[in-house]
Amino acid sequence: MDSAVSDATTAVPDELPAGLPAELPDDDGELQAWQTDRTRAPIATKIVVAGGFGVGKTTLVTAVSEITPLQTEALMTRASEDTDDLSATPGKTTTTVAMDFGRITLDDDLVLYLFGTPGQQRFWFMWDDLVRGAIGAVVLADTRRLTDCFPALDYFESCGIPYIVAVNHFEGTERYEAEDVREALTVPAHIPVLIMDARQRISAIESLLALVGHALDATPE
Repeated sequence: MDSAVSDATTAVPDELPAGLPAELPDDDGELQAWQTDRTRAPIATKIVVAGGFGVGKTTLVTAVSEITPLQTEALMTRASEDTDDLSATPGKTTTTVAMDFGRITLDDDLVLYLFGTPGQQRFWFMWDDLVRGAIGAVVLADTRRLTDCFPALDYFESCGIPYIVAVNHFEGTERYEAEDVREALTVPAHIPVLIMDARQRISAIESLLALVGHALDATPE
């Protein structure tokens, strides 16, 4: 499993340059364990959040990120009316045109860097660059339009990248059991399928943890 581990002996000097604080707080003011112990360095891993148009990728990254997420949202115009189906998301006015980026620290020393992919087909050419070095992917699905996640499933299957399926439950839609979704998508039995809410931080984090565990099982080295 690809991961990047910083060399603590070179990444953090014994003495900080003049003018810098002895401890660097995180964006929310709280220090991470690896920020206070100069002999430790975090394990940094890359995770991709993929899926169809309007399925909740930006929402998930925003919900869990401990830093202000980087978003490349652009206003939707009439020029996209013939290509972007808004029937399931009539209130959507913006779309991701490059990527979303966020960060979350798990289990003290494990830092996840999240990269959300654009959903529309015309931006798929960016996926190869976005997934390079990723340990795995969360494929979001909407039960109202399950076929929209097939391209992402096919992509990660062909690349051999571990992935899980997270069904983002939208208000006002019928709830389905995870196994029903698995059968509808013909997802293999060893691939985790979860029901979650991308707006809820805890629910989204549980999906990320499920992916990390699955990636470790799939590529333990």
